[in-house]
Amino acid sequence: MPPTKPKYYLTTPIYYTNGLPHIGHTYSTIVCDAIRRYKRMLGYEVILTTGTDEHGVNVERSAKKAGVPESEFVAKMAAEWKALWDELGIQGDEFIRTTEVRHARTVQWLFKLCRENGYIYPGHYSGQYCIYDNSYVDVKPGEPCPDCGRPTETVTEANYFFKLSAFQNVLLDFYKKNPNFIQPEARRNEVLAFVEGGLRDLSITRTSVRWGIPVPGEEPHVFYVWFDALTAYLSAVGGPEYERRGFWPADLHLVGKEIIRFHAVIWPALLMAAGLPVPKQIWAHGWLLMDSAKMSKSLGNVVKPRPIVNVLGLDALRYYLLRETVFGQDGNFSYDSLVQRYNSDLANGLGNLASRTSAMIAKDCGGKIPKPGALQPQDNALAKQTQEAIGDVLEQYNNLGFSKALEEIWSVIAATDKYLTTEQPWALSDSEADQQRRATILWTTSEVLRVVTALTHPVLPDSTAKVWTLLGQQGQLGHLELEGLSWGQLKPGTTLGKSQALFPRIDKSEAIERMETMEKEEQQKPHPSAVVTPAAAPATTPAATGAASAAGAAVAPEGVQKIGIEDFAKVEMRVGQVKTAERIVGADKLLKLTVDIGTEVRQICAGIAQYYEPESLVGRKVVVVVNLAPRKLRGVESNGMIVAASVGPEGRPVLAGFAEEVEVGARLK
Repeated sequence: MPPTKPKYYLTTPIYYTNGLPHIGHTYSTIVCDAIRRYKRMLGYEVILTTGTDEHGVNVERSAKKAGVPESEFVAKMAAEWKALWDELGIQGDEFIRTTEVRHARTVQWLFKLCRENGYIYPGHYSGQYCIYDNSYVDVKPGEPCPDCGRPTETVTEANYFFKLSAFQNVLLDFYKKNPNFIQPEARRNEVLAFVEGGLRDLSITRTSVRWGIPVPGEEPHVFYVWFDALTAYLSAVGGPEYERRGFWPADLHLVGKEIIRFHAVIWPALLMAAGLPVPKQIWAHGWLLMDSAKMSKSLGNVVKPRPIVNVLGLDALRYYLLRETVFGQDGNFSYDSLVQRYNSDLANGLGNLASRTSAMIAKDCGGKIPKPGALQPQDNALAKQTQEAIGDVLEQYNNLGFSKALEEIWSVIAATDKYLTTEQPWALSDSEADQQRRATILWTTSEVLRVVTALTHPVLPDSTAKVWTLLGQQGQLGHLELEGLSWGQLKPGTTLGKSQALFPRIDKSEAIERMETMEKEEQQKPHPSAVVTPAAAPATTPAATGAASAAGAAVAPEGVQKIGIEDFAKVEMRVGQVKTAERIVGADKLLKLTVDIGTEVRQICAGIAQYYEPESLVGRKVVVVVNLAPRKLRGVESNGMIVAASVGPEGRPVLAGFAEEVEVGARLK
């Protein structure tokens, strides 16, 4: 009986169904797919779960606005998400929808366990709710959300509460004993500071929302989005019967940095309260930025994956995303750097090495891997570098260091290109000595190609499979166990397979023009989100969303209460000029500005960090409400308010400005 394979379970974020996937979501999912492929090459039995979060007030309102049932709305959106992952070759093993019966059963079971253990109690909530962040906030009516700065709603309803406060010290002790539970270090420090600041009990049901999983026997209570969505990770691998499948606890939850607190604080606390195992690790990656701004459909800087794949191929997209961005940090996307990477690394690098090596073997060695002769120091040096790269790359993969791993692999490819250029096997004569030397050079080059092909397979599955076949290697590359990979395993006499085009060079300007044209066509295509969200007011789809998106689809009020001129006269607005701008540590959505309003320089906090880079604001003239009472946002005093338009259903802020020159301090009236 064959030995039992070790199990490994990882998850993407559970993506919110208020928009269609773009390259930010694609990045999260491709990272997980690469991990899955790598772990399988180490001999693990792997399950990768992805899926869609389909409940909550945002979906309820969007479906109502579209005039369709919620079930129809989310079914169309979920189908689009799943279809794209299938099209991109994402090898997801479980696609969980939070509207599935198996998920509802798991949510209700988790609630029952927490309640039986004394961690859930009934109560009432009366206060402000931020629809954009799906969270209750501690501000007064009329005040904006302290995290994002956008309007809040007053909510009064009966709820069930989870005793999150009881887990403050428990969590801190857990973090201390498990220092690698939260990665990277910056996100760990953020979570530690948040928990050390004190935890408040959490509302986990709502009675003012209809679209959700009901609390059994407690209707009209439905489960609040985070209790619901987070549980999808468990329901995907068995729910109440998780022990039978043997994949819980999860080895890795991969999420976007904006939702790390929900996953690293609320989720483990819920599991602890239920007496269930806690995930082993949570990794928060950064955002993909476009022109240094977070991707947002409402900003018009969203990039879709299909045009890239259609022009450059799937592996080019995978390579660029994993090579260009250091995992855990923000990355910047541009078509220019994408095509540059394609031509320099893929066409001139791996593709060229495979092409020239196979061509010389076909010409000079009868199409068979030659038998090497006596090795020279330069042969041994390349062999040593390649052997050392195996260990280094596997170590980087283990630590999710994809960019460094690929850098190491491509340094071997570059060294091999230099080796060929120096040794010049094509210039050797037909003498026996030169033929033996040529055989040694081409065997050495082929062996490098075999090793780097195996190492690169988790990132470039399609093209490496072609190189593997070209080298005449047997079996599927994805089934090769990487831990047994070492130098010297290429058998002489192996017949080469059929040569296939890998990465033909492409003109940069032409490629960019084609991708941009296709991108515009993609944006104009009718799709499920277009039914719900008119083109004039597109929905935000943040890069790397998680179990619930920060964006919502707010519905405009039925009517607007009129005010008198005397009320408007109470608001004093002046022209200000931004002197400095900086981000606030631990508050991804807030910027701290100093603004010259003519008579003084004010410190003002603004919830625009997702849409404006600090340096782009310095020197800009803005409209400032100067007679607001000072208040604190995340512990930073704000003395005034920057005026911005709220654009689109998600309320994207666009700063008010001036078409003509106006002096600082001028009053608006």
